[in-house]
Amino acid sequence: MENATLRKGTAVCDLPKNYDPQTVEPQLVEAWINGGCYQRNKGVGDCTVVIPPPNVTGVLHMGHAMDDTIQDAFIRYNRMKGVSTRWIVGLDHSGISTQTKVDKKLKSEGISRLELGREKFIDACWDWTRDYGGTIIKQIKRMGCSADFSDEQFTMSPEFSYAVRKVFCDWYHAGLVYRGKRIVNWCPSCTTAISDDEAEYKTEKGHLWYLRYPLKEPVDGKDYIVVATTRPETMLGDTGIAVSQDDPESSKFVGATVVLPIVGREIPIFSDWHVDAGFGTGFVKVTPAHDPNDFAMGEAHGLEKINIFDEHARVVDGYGDFSGMDRDEARTAILAWFEDHDLLDHVEDHEHSVMHCYRCDTTLEPWLSEQWFVAVDKLKGPATDAVTSGAITFHPTRWEQTYLTWMDNVKDWCISRQLWWGHRIPVFTCQDCGWEDASMDDVEVCPKCGSHHVVQDPSVLDTWFSSQLFPFATQGWPQHPEEMEGHYPTKALVTARDIIALWVARMVMSSLYFTDQIPFEDVVIYATILAKDGSRMSKSKGNGVDPMDLMAKYGADAMRHNLLTLITNNQDVRFDAEFDKKTGEFAGSPRTEQARGFVTKIWNASRFVLMNLEGYEPGQPTAATAEDAWMLSRLAKIVDSTTRALDEYRFGDYARDLQAFFWNDFCDWYVELCKGRLNSDDSQVRLAAQRNLVYTLDVSLRLLHPGMPFVTETIWDALPASGLDLYEAADKPSLKPAHEGRFLMMSLWPDPSLVAEFMNDEAEADFDIAKRLISGLRSIRARYRLSPREAVDVVVKAAPQESARLEAQRDFISKVGFVTSLTVGEHVEKPGSSVSLVDPDFEAYVQLEGLIDFGAEGKRLEKEIKKATGELAGIEKTLSNPGFIAKAAPEIIEAKQTRKAELEATLSRLAAQLEDLSE
Repeated sequence: MENATLRKGTAVCDLPKNYDPQTVEPQLVEAWINGGCYQRNKGVGDCTVVIPPPNVTGVLHMGHAMDDTIQDAFIRYNRMKGVSTRWIVGLDHSGISTQTKVDKKLKSEGISRLELGREKFIDACWDWTRDYGGTIIKQIKRMGCSADFSDEQFTMSPEFSYAVRKVFCDWYHAGLVYRGKRIVNWCPSCTTAISDDEAEYKTEKGHLWYLRYPLKEPVDGKDYIVVATTRPETMLGDTGIAVSQDDPESSKFVGATVVLPIVGREIPIFSDWHVDAGFGTGFVKVTPAHDPNDFAMGEAHGLEKINIFDEHARVVDGYGDFSGMDRDEARTAILAWFEDHDLLDHVEDHEHSVMHCYRCDTTLEPWLSEQWFVAVDKLKGPATDAVTSGAITFHPTRWEQTYLTWMDNVKDWCISRQLWWGHRIPVFTCQDCGWEDASMDDVEVCPKCGSHHVVQDPSVLDTWFSSQLFPFATQGWPQHPEEMEGHYPTKALVTARDIIALWVARMVMSSLYFTDQIPFEDVVIYATILAKDGSRMSKSKGNGVDPMDLMAKYGADAMRHNLLTLITNNQDVRFDAEFDKKTGEFAGSPRTEQARGFVTKIWNASRFVLMNLEGYEPGQPTAATAEDAWMLSRLAKIVDSTTRALDEYRFGDYARDLQAFFWNDFCDWYVELCKGRLNSDDSQVRLAAQRNLVYTLDVSLRLLHPGMPFVTETIWDALPASGLDLYEAADKPSLKPAHEGRFLMMSLWPDPSLVAEFMNDEAEADFDIAKRLISGLRSIRARYRLSPREAVDVVVKAAPQESARLEAQRDFISKVGFVTSLTVGEHVEKPGSSVSLVDPDFEAYVQLEGLIDFGAEGKRLEKEIKKATGELAGIEKTLSNPGFIAKAAPEIIEAKQTRKAELEATLSRLAAQLEDLSE
């Protein structure tokens, strides 16, 4: 890299013929980091962004790649605008995930966690974190993400741990944290509580078992009632039977007593609003220790709460042969007992939603357990107001309702986890006098009675409890709050929709409580990336894509650009990954291949410009020709629209519009039109074209840089100074970049005000109509298999204003469009032996007499129509076959439907051509 304020170029192109991302990209990452480019820079305003901290043991997946690409594009854009930027990167200690991995490692070595003990196990977790953690950080670096890696954060660091402890202690002493015995979602495999928001619901095909429960005394001539249940194994813990308050038929049983089978426990029948009269028989078994609704009914009606399972979901002692059985074994044995005793009434198929652990996929057990909770009701009001008032804005705005709905229905948050790895709950209890308190310091001697028998709560805090502090605990709070000045609240949070409740809402609540400020101004929710068939990506399914494979095959720029172009306002996007049928390995992605094609287009167009700069001297661009005025106006407008798109978090529009401009307007048209002037004998004509090309390329590279940093940085380093460089270096301190000259990522963003003078609607309209006519002539030549340079006579029918525009471009149309004779008028007639070209602003007739055989061409078209009609009929027959639709794979059906649409469009086009020829 040159270290000069103004870059200097020569007539010799320094760029190799082919661009090699695998060589260039790692070298540039090292150069940027060594150059201090990623560190916080001084500027006007502030753009601080916190990365959603990935798991310390995690690896990059497509969701991360999308998230990090968006964040990096936003950071690079703001850095180039001269804004003070800081992208805070860090890792989450991930309690359950890390503990599970270390557990497996120890078991493979024949070591039991319980035998090892808590302290040595935590040491093993730290060893694991040091040895295997942080892989994802290296992968994020490889993507070109310009986070400040010199200031990496970790949720288990001493400073962060201090912040976590303070939050717990403050909330404890304010009555916002309490201990209670409540129903929690318990994972028997991870042996810990899981919050409601972390439970994953899956629809499963099961059964509804109808069990007969004998009445102690007959009611209305009946000796028993029938209850319907999806979980017969929990009947051992039943302590009541409930009926609907709106069911007169079953209400006559209220007050009666049932003798619980197997156990012999006498339990009452009562009415409650929780019961749906339409479910089952109207009688519902109530197990307060194993269902949240049952727990609520148990509280209301004073029922005993009997926990029949231990932490591994095995039946506890006291239930005879059933004790020691796991849930599935208990279900089978209990149903057999009911059948043997003629108490199994009947069984129905039943599809229902079942909660699973988000980590290990084990079916969760609603389990009565003593846990720590946050009283969310006392925190949610200000957090709701922050969004309804507009202080925090969601992008897209529809996600605001998801946030508010969760706030309306939020329950107290279970924050304790029965793990060893994590932030241990700082509550200390005296075993002698019962004293209890939360403390910032460890307590060894009871302050009340002087006893040394003081123990700390064995549980740790939910990982989300610590990560909720990420926006401010990473910036010095609470020990050095001065570090937050000017950088808090942060600018934007980019994240996935599935953690709006788990993380976004909790960050807002904690930030408002402890800092009196919102944590961020904007929340950007990106689309979920699905597999090609619309299912969730998963390695186990064989449809997961590793971003590292994408970068290895196509380069980081291609992957990043493709991901940005996928972004729309839709909820989900499908990724077109293809896999080898034999090996199951990733084989490619056509869209990412196209994105690599765009990288190549940028490279080749830039090389052409650099190879034609003999005699070049820096200077301002000029609109010397119609195409110059058109190009500079189009450039000014893309600067304006690109800037607005990034300011409004419309990253998809940003990427798609830039590609269309650079590929179509700049490469396909302007560069081509400049070739003649670059070969001119007039040095001033040549210099004007050179300056315009360098200027347009320079501005384009700056605009492209946030999404495609590597190829743009490489080209820009070889590009000589342009008019924008001259402006940047002028004596205008407020417009100078944060750092002078060395890297593109530190250069000036082309502010719309700098190029506004080039906007020229008239020039664009004049050139555009001529461009559309020339494009149409090229299509007609291709359609009738003529040479691209075949000269033709053209008659154009257009209104006076459009006719005038075309007349003004006569020389340009004739030269570039290879038109021998051009007739333009409002009342011209279609000549014989011509074909039509229809445009919203004109109708052109291209004379083809002597160039094609009209009779033979008509026969060819009829033959193509017949062939396409036959293929279409076959596809329509296939798609109308119910058997095919029922058995064929979704992707095959989709391919057939796509081909059907293609054939219909082809037939429409061929019919129009045939009709045109017949005229």
